[in-house]
This record gives sequence, C-alpha cells and structure tokens, in this order.
Amino acid sequence: MPPLPVSDSLEKSHAKTHMVHLSGGDFLMGSEDDEGFAADGEGPVRRVKLRPFYIDPYAVSNKHFARFIEDTGYITEAEHFGWSFVFHMFVSPAVARTVTQVPQDTPWWLPVSGANWKHPEGPDSNLSLRMDHPVIHISWNDALAYCHWAGVRLPTETEWEYAARGGLEQKNYPWGDELKPEGQHQCNIWQGQFPVKNDRSDGFLATAPVDAFLPNGFGLYNVSGNVWEWCSDWFSPNFHLTGSRVNPVGPPKGKSRVMRGGSYLCHKSYCNRYRVGARSHNTPDSSSGNIGFRCAADA
Repeated sequence: MPPLPVSDSLEKSHAKTHMVHLSGGDFLMGSEDDEGFAADGEGPVRRVKLRPFYIDPYAVSNKHFARFIEDTGYITEAEHFGWSFVFHMFVSPAVARTVTQVPQDTPWWLPVSGANWKHPEGPDSNLSLRMDHPVIHISWNDALAYCHWAGVRLPTETEWEYAARGGLEQKNYPWGDELKPEGQHQCNIWQGQFPVKNDRSDGFLATAPVDAFLPNGFGLYNVSGNVWEWCSDWFSPNFHLTGSRVNPVGPPKGKSRVMRGGSYLCHKSYCNRYRVGARSHNTPDSSSGNIGFRCAADA
C-alpha cells in the first residue's frame, strides 16, 4: 500500500509529499444527469476556475485518526453525545435489543449507544481488522479538529469535485460513464436490494480499505462510494447560481455542510449520489457509520 497522508512519526504537519498536487484551472462542475437530484442543486453545469492545491489520495484511515487521538486526547462528538447512527445489518442482537426508537424516514439507521469511531457498530465492536479502512462516525467538527492538528484543511466542494473527476470532463464516475465497465466493479456501493440484502459482489459489506479499487486519473482512491466525505462549504441548493466561479467557497453561512462521494450504502434504487456531480449535506455535529473525510492543503 502506498504511503498514507500522515507520516509514521507523530508529526503535526500533514506531509505534502504524500498528497497529490493538482494544477487547477478551468473545468465543468455539476451535473444535469437525468438520474440526478435537481433539489440538491447538482446543476446547472457551469465552468469554474481553481487555483493549484493539494489533496489526499485517500480518505483518512483509522490508523491515522488514532495517531491524532493519541497526540491530542481529542474526544469526538459521537463520544460526547454517547451514541451514533449504525446501519441495522451491522448491529449485534445484544446491541439491537438496547435500541428503543429509530428514525421514521430511515428506519435502517439505528441510534446505538456507545457507537463511535473506535466502536463502529457499538460497544461490542472494534477496529482490530480495520486500521486501513476510513475512519467513520466523524462529524464535520471532528474532521476540522483533525485538520487543525495536521496543519491542513478540508477541501472546498469545488476542489473535491475537480479532484474526483480525475481529469475527465462531465463523466458520471471518476472512470467514465459506465458503472461497471466490462462487468468490473470500480467502487464500494450497495449490491443487491437496499436495505435488506447486500450480495457483496464488489467484495465488501461495509467499508473497504482506503486504497481499494483503482485510483482515478489524478491518483485518488474511493472518491465514489465507501464513505461520504466532508467538504468545507456550507450547503446551499442555489448559491452557485449567483456566487463566484473563481475559487468558489460556498455561501457565508448555513445550517449544514456539504458531503460528497456517496458511500457503501448508496444504491441506484435509493441514493445514487456516488456520481461525481452529486452532492449531499448534513449538520456539522452529525455522525454515522458511513461518514469520513480526506484532507487538502494550499499549494
């Protein structure tokens, strides 16, 4: 596995030598795909311009988040709150018996006491075989704290999409328009009938290692599927209609922050937001078993 973003010594600076340098420039952002979600503000497609920047080839792993915790003693928001959302199929029978209520709109998400980045499915789970998987149950505020420690930042939404496209213009995915070219899986998303059966034909039931599958044209891994990734921007479905198209940073305020890339729970029948032009959002203190992040830096 190539070097991960943070060095093996407990350095507080995120080594740019392990990040991908992108030259920026003009590109077409957004999507007007028939399978898209107009209410999310995916379109219209517009030309934007970016200055050069750095971005991680991988989402931050459990291994590297653990180093941050060791060095700082930071307590994540899921730990503060005492619970986080876990997908129903991953919870043990003993833990499931402790859950007293579930969200009406998304009953597959269980609010599990003791679920956090160290115990992804609740207190009877651990990370022993997942240190190279992306850290999850991470709020936007948690991601920001890590970035401050590491001397980096979260990518803007525009930077994220430019990097995720990998040099391709207006393709649905980082590798092209076909989800499974020549029948080969290119990302970790739901395979089967959501939310009751996942046949794991892509090789994974939940998260995959941060270097799973082939990288895109810029050398980034898993920008489609695996885990949602926080961006720095406040979310708006229409701010980009009038906002700047040169190094845009989103609206000055809002209620939720942008997430990009989709996750291992995304499926065409429910949420095909693993397309590179798709977007979503959540409140900055929210966490769940499919939210992580990757870092960026100024060039």
